[in-house]
Amino acid sequence: MASVTIMGAGIFGLSCAWEMARRGARVHVIEARRIGAGSSGGHVGALAPHAPENWNRKKQFQLDSLLMADDFWRAVETASGRCAGFARTGRVQPLAEGAAELLEARLDASAIRWPAAMAMRITQAPATSLIPDSPSGLWLEDGLSARLNPRAALQALAHAIRASGGRISEGTSVRPQTGPILWATGAEGLAHLSQALDRPVGKGVKGQSVLLGHAAPEAAQIFADGLHVVPQADGTTAVGSTTENDFTHPDPDDRCDGLVVRARAICPGLRDAPILECWAGIRPRAGSRAPLLGAWPGRSGHYVANGGFKIGFGMAPMIARVMARLILDGRDEVPPDFRLI
Repeated sequence: MASVTIMGAGIFGLSCAWEMARRGARVHVIEARRIGAGSSGGHVGALAPHAPENWNRKKQFQLDSLLMADDFWRAVETASGRCAGFARTGRVQPLAEGAAELLEARLDASAIRWPAAMAMRITQAPATSLIPDSPSGLWLEDGLSARLNPRAALQALAHAIRASGGRISEGTSVRPQTGPILWATGAEGLAHLSQALDRPVGKGVKGQSVLLGHAAPEAAQIFADGLHVVPQADGTTAVGSTTENDFTHPDPDDRCDGLVVRARAICPGLRDAPILECWAGIRPRAGSRAPLLGAWPGRSGHYVANGGFKIGFGMAPMIARVMARLILDGRDEVPPDFRLI
């Protein structure tokens, strides 16, 4: 039975720990602060696919992961007895005047690349209770997009790991001395990795989101004007997020007010929804915009899973599988574009 240490209790660290624990490994997750203390502890939880045209390996990897999500999160919920808030509720996007005529390639690509029942389509009557205004009277729907509750998902993963015999230590930065070590330490980890490799591999980007008191648990998520509106299973609706390359502090600020204004303008059903919480965090964005996976160059027995940025939760099931196979079996299935070379 292999013993593996995972540094970091965000979505990458916990997902990889769970995958290895359910394969029989002894796992120990070490978290310097608390579970979800970094960018994984936000609100939004939009598991939304990339546009299906101009296909590449990153998009294929993400699609494979999104299709694995049902079984992955069902297993987590069964092992933990906790709800992760996962549901494949789909997505609705309002279309500007004339936009429908420009979407032929996207619609055709989704029909080819995605499961037929989940493909994109244009509709005049979205099948959802929370409908954004549309200048054209048309909306783009898909059935591939899903959602989960980030904080609930992390707690479900933590309980599943412990139920499988794994350990999680919070509030400590003690480093193990032996055995394989997986570093999944977010934006701080990217900085350390850049220093160790003597080259920039990525940076932290601030993001902010808002949680509203609006219950529409069965409604599709909305994407409009660069904004995600995600109804959650617990009777809240998450709105986010900002992308701030330059910032002076990591805490929420008046940009959260702007998110609320935009969300209410996009979706009239949110106009009276109270603000429950504002959140800010520093997301790890790799220079390649793809996750960084694989062996840490020059450090035998050390591995990296980082750079989730905005797609970490959607990528997590597939990343967990790839890293478990690499660390436990020596099977290197890391896509070339994701490697630390």
